[in-house]
Amino acid sequence: MLKKGGSNWVEGEKFFDRELELEALEERVRDGTHTLLTAQRRMGKTSLVRELLRCLGKTDDFDTVFVDLETAMNSADAIAELSIQAKSVRGAWDRILANFANVLKGLGDRIDEIALADLKVKLRAGIDAGNWKQRGDAVFSALAGNERPVVLAIDELPILVNRLLKDENDRITPEGKQEADAFLSWLRKNGQEHQGQISIILSGSVGLEPLLEQVGLSAQANIFSAFDLKPWNEYTAASCLEELSDTYRIVLPLDVRQSMCSKLRCCIPHHVQMFFDKIHHHLKREGRQKASLDDVSWVYQQEMLSVRGQMDLQHYEGRLKTILGKTGYPIALEILTYTAVHDYLDDETVHLYEKYFTTQDDVGTPSVEDVLHVLHHDGYLERQPDGTSRFVSGLLEDWWRNRYGGNFKSTIEPRQSGREVER
Repeated sequence: MLKKGGSNWVEGEKFFDRELELEALEERVRDGTHTLLTAQRRMGKTSLVRELLRCLGKTDDFDTVFVDLETAMNSADAIAELSIQAKSVRGAWDRILANFANVLKGLGDRIDEIALADLKVKLRAGIDAGNWKQRGDAVFSALAGNERPVVLAIDELPILVNRLLKDENDRITPEGKQEADAFLSWLRKNGQEHQGQISIILSGSVGLEPLLEQVGLSAQANIFSAFDLKPWNEYTAASCLEELSDTYRIVLPLDVRQSMCSKLRCCIPHHVQMFFDKIHHHLKREGRQKASLDDVSWVYQQEMLSVRGQMDLQHYEGRLKTILGKTGYPIALEILTYTAVHDYLDDETVHLYEKYFTTQDDVGTPSVEDVLHVLHHDGYLERQPDGTSRFVSGLLEDWWRNRYGGNFKSTIEPRQSGREVER
């Protein structure tokens, strides 16, 4: 029975659909393919990977390791996180502990009694800028020597790479590029050396490819085969809403479910479940069980687009600020707000923005082309057949317009393209 999911990853009974994607990803793992999982935000990449690991863990074919690098500040932190999460592979864990024998000296049989967080601190103390590669090689060798193949899922690698590249002022530096190159080269080398014994799956809430292309490091990810996770189609989204309504004993007629999908426009799983959650609570407050089209409109305007609804969507802003930094984010904010207000972004406007931001003469600022690459790759905007770009998500477009469009004044000269585009 399907249950509502929260803002984080879901698994088991909360995991809906995606059977085909699970099968395809498992097939890649069994073939020994290293995978780069790509998708728009909130599409469920982490949930898909977690569910795959859960299912594989129920077999005798693989051991699994999940590593989240969101809080890692440098390469040594990443190796410490990888080391501690490898504890789930018992045979490899014994060899990893042996590699850190000098750091763990005196603990003896007490290691299993120490909390993971404390143990990670002790392991981290034995990793520095001079030995992180050797320590990391030893972890990979320990996993590769396991009796069963290991599926190694690494989440939020792009966040770490972004941190490595930039200084405290969010500017990409030669030293940062060198450090990021070193870490990616190390990961690439181990992926190649242990292919067949370790299958790596990379994912993250921001795209890795635009970041690497911006600094000329794309070749370091060429061992990874891209796997694009698509949004639900309207039928799947409506089916999810129907199953949720059955579980929570409310009535969502077909026209109501279709209206919800229409307002979202792009049926991102998290947004579908968020919409249901707000409809559900609205009906409970009203003391009713059956939703109407008026309920859909009211909840969308008053809940999804209100201050109360902004907490779920501010994640989009936060990740843009993270990946584009203090200098690139204002460009993205300008472009997205212009697109939300005018319903589209055409090449003439892009050219005007390129001229305007180029004249700012701010060394280290991402180009408009770089920013647009991130916006297209990460699913904010999508190129249309007529050459314009528009928001992919109706929800994000409406939310962005409500948040920033009211007092918006473009930095470029107001102009009329001569083309009216229907919303």
